[in-house]
Amino acid sequence: MGIKPSYIKTIGNELLKTQPENFTKNFDENKQQLSLSAKIPSKGVRNRIAGYITRKINTKKRS
Repeated sequence: MGIKPSYIKTIGNELLKTQPENFTKNFDENKQQLSLSAKIPSKGVRNRIAGYITRKINTKKRS
């Protein structure tokens, strides 16, 4: 796994705080929504942020 860079967490948390209704438990849907709601030039960074958001939502649902 590894440690996420702070910019991934910062962007992911900010998006979850401002637009929580736009993101779901599905990675592919979050990836599509992220490309619509934020200007992220790099596909790799977009995927990492979508993965962080998905993981955060899935762990929140279990608790």
